[in-house]
Amino acid sequence: MDNNAVKKVVIAGGGTAGWIAAAVLSKTFEKTIDICLVESDEIPTVGVGEATIPPLQLLHRVLDISEREFLSAVNGTFKLGIQFENWLNIGESYIHSFGAAGKSDYAVQFIQYWMAGKNQGIHFPYGDYCAEHLAMRENKFAIGSTTGLNYAYHFDAGLYAKLLRTYSENKGVKRIEGKITKIKTNSTNGFIEALCLDSGGVVEGDFFIDCTGFKALLIEQTLHTEYVDWSHWLPCDRALAVQTETVSEPPPFTRSIAHDAGWQWRIPLQHRVGNGLVYCSRYLDDDAATKKLLSNIEGRPITTPKIIQFRTGTRTKQWNKNCVALGLSSGFLEPLESTSIHLIQNNALRLAKLFPVNGICEEEVNEFNTQSKVEIERIRDFIILHYCVTERSDSPFWQYCRTMDIPISLRHRIELFRKTGKVFKAEADLFGEESWIQVMLGQGITPEAFHVAANSLGDSGLQFFLEKIRSNTQQNVGRLPRHIDYINHYCKSTAF
Repeated sequence: MDNNAVKKVVIAGGGTAGWIAAAVLSKTFEKTIDICLVESDEIPTVGVGEATIPPLQLLHRVLDISEREFLSAVNGTFKLGIQFENWLNIGESYIHSFGAAGKSDYAVQFIQYWMAGKNQGIHFPYGDYCAEHLAMRENKFAIGSTTGLNYAYHFDAGLYAKLLRTYSENKGVKRIEGKITKIKTNSTNGFIEALCLDSGGVVEGDFFIDCTGFKALLIEQTLHTEYVDWSHWLPCDRALAVQTETVSEPPPFTRSIAHDAGWQWRIPLQHRVGNGLVYCSRYLDDDAATKKLLSNIEGRPITTPKIIQFRTGTRTKQWNKNCVALGLSSGFLEPLESTSIHLIQNNALRLAKLFPVNGICEEEVNEFNTQSKVEIERIRDFIILHYCVTERSDSPFWQYCRTMDIPISLRHRIELFRKTGKVFKAEADLFGEESWIQVMLGQGITPEAFHVAANSLGDSGLQFFLEKIRSNTQQNVGRLPRHIDYINHYCKSTAF
């Protein structure tokens, strides 16, 4: 135990990571500790994290942020899932929605009933039994309806950071403008003591949060925390991002379009569309990637494509000495399942729970690092699944992905589903059983068997059970308004 009480927290870097940290800590400690954030207007943030997953609603409930005001301020739209195109084969697509299909019981998951139905000749798609899945396909959305849709958001990450900055400053967080030029450490224990700025100012603190992006000024360049490289499983190492004008109604989902060396995203906001190309530089050079992206967009570009270099992986310690890394400084998983902001959010909330008010406690540090490690490894496996289970062999990139070795933990899940159709949520899993089911079905895994208890309803009983669920789902979704109509009613943007 380091018995020096933490009275001042210094957040190095702004952007989404920095201001989420500031918002969570200022809400938690209500001005009982000093919090300051150091950032420079001259240093741009990556700012492409525009798609999220449903747990962001929890963060906003914690912070008491109004959903309508938030969405209006950040040009937000709703997201019911992701449409994956060309991942199994070129020209084929599937949906990973945030919803649960059908009804399960204590022993039999709904997919077992669905497979038993297929065995009887009932061949309706699995997504027909899921409201979110069907609403995505029909471009419909509403909150508080009988469907009870599970949803997330698309939004402008830069505007979101501004919203959180205002929130944090209202709760006493002090923002300091300046570039960090040097970091002072204690000669005895190696703890960080202060940030030195280009203005000559010195910002001292007891605890530091590294939100300096890929530079990782504190966690890596100062504390030399090791990095675990996952690029042998996730070989993409570049991303190009560009924004375009809106030319059609925003659908309530993200599009992920696979290409011969990676994939492309399309994220619809109220005022524009976010586009990006994620690729592996071993198989596609930057110039060719730029041409590929610009030839596969809709609407006029309103920004210049910028290249982001990355290396997938994570720190061996997200918390080292008196420093916690959040966001890109802590590691990187490509945004295929929109988990970047979630990882920031979860580690900020985790830090609030384990915060070293009375000084650094190794047990708290170890618990934080253990929880963070398990969480990101589970997400890593889910993302690898999209690459390794495919029928594509049309390019060297996909030939590599479909034949690469994968983590044992992932192989077990795949084989269990392939042989039995069974899926179980593991400890600290972000993605639940339905997410694994929808992606594995979409990627072409057909279970070889189903639970014998799924036949307990009898042929006519099973047919009635499945048809009732499907019919109710269709009726509920049929009553929903169009996505754009609901946006205009509920949260039309004030930001443009």
